[in-house]
Amino acid sequence: MADKKFDIVVYGATSFVGQIITRYMHAQFADGSIVWAIAGRSLSKLQQVSDAIGLSGVEIIVADAADEGALRQMCAQTTVVMSTVGPYALYGDLLVEVCATTGTHYCDLTGEPQWIRKMQLRHEADAIKSGARIVHCCGFDSIPSDLGVHFLQRNALEQFGHSCERIDMRVVSMKGGASGGTIASMINMVKEAVGDADLRRELQDPYSLCPQNHKFSIVQPDVKIAYDEATGGWIAPFIMAGINTRVVHRSNALSNNSYGVEFKYAEAVLTGKSASGKRKAQAAHWGVNALMIGLAVPPIRWLLETVVLPKPGEGPSEKAQLEGMFDIVFHGSTAKRETIRCRVTGDRDPGYGSTAKMLSQAAACLAKDVPKAVPGGFWTPATILGDKLIERLEAHAGLTFEILD
Repeated sequence: MADKKFDIVVYGATSFVGQIITRYMHAQFADGSIVWAIAGRSLSKLQQVSDAIGLSGVEIIVADAADEGALRQMCAQTTVVMSTVGPYALYGDLLVEVCATTGTHYCDLTGEPQWIRKMQLRHEADAIKSGARIVHCCGFDSIPSDLGVHFLQRNALEQFGHSCERIDMRVVSMKGGASGGTIASMINMVKEAVGDADLRRELQDPYSLCPQNHKFSIVQPDVKIAYDEATGGWIAPFIMAGINTRVVHRSNALSNNSYGVEFKYAEAVLTGKSASGKRKAQAAHWGVNALMIGLAVPPIRWLLETVVLPKPGEGPSEKAQLEGMFDIVFHGSTAKRETIRCRVTGDRDPGYGSTAKMLSQAAACLAKDVPKAVPGGFWTPATILGDKLIERLEAHAGLTFEILD
């Protein structure tokens, strides 16, 4: 791919998160170490973004998500396409197909497991043949989880000579507003699941994103409201666990079961140590359940979409992004009952500020750091970017990875 004009094309640069990414790319790669362009369906809106940020020398590419010819022309010019155009189940199919068939590397922000599985089944053979490396889930879902487990397992191997057989991730604290794009993706997934019994069964399978010949059968932990002895506090289910756990298990499968065939992984939110912690855990659990039930009922879903929930293109203010953060701890234990912990933190709100930096550095890593011998296919952040991406995130994206014990 040495003859490509661009290292990265930011596709969907006019979206809310796309504009944050574009500002970050402009500041981060002002030295010319990454040659990049912005792309989307509207020339006038792309020009507005370019003018507002002052993108001198950054080219504009017009390509609608439904225009195969335009997408092929875009892919012919770049090593990597970084896509922010969601919900991906509605707008992402054709771009993944074009990347897979043309050998263009691709990364995105999706947290839609049903769509990822569909893309794997349809396009993995083409990606392997063309050499295209497809990497979904390069934002808050699921880089902190996937790389946090990767980081802890690497350190467990160094300390103990073997990996952890169980890891529990706990969200210690998190500050940031919900994104309209994430809500739109969630709404679309619920709509699909309501009318599809097979999809509902698939969404109950923690191994749904693993290769079809995976050897995993162990029952995974079912996180409920409980007092967690490891952390000394109450926990509630974490809303992003549905995608994060599947990505972590796929990383295990793609790394030749390096975490073990009986590896267990669970995610939860810490809500506090006292009786108020229990009440917060109950409120969080009931709130998520009520939201999912509401989204499944058309009249309530309409009310939530039109009145209550943020819409695509909406998101937290710049002040809220700067004041946001996340702090996550991973507790690992081996078959010999050895224990190890690590922490992953971010210095911006998870859904936008940190996510924009994570996706940008994932794209840069995909363009610059992956050895040429690595084959095409559908990878996870941990299996194809791994330690190189951790280095980038710590140096340039405000994340930290540290062993606590």
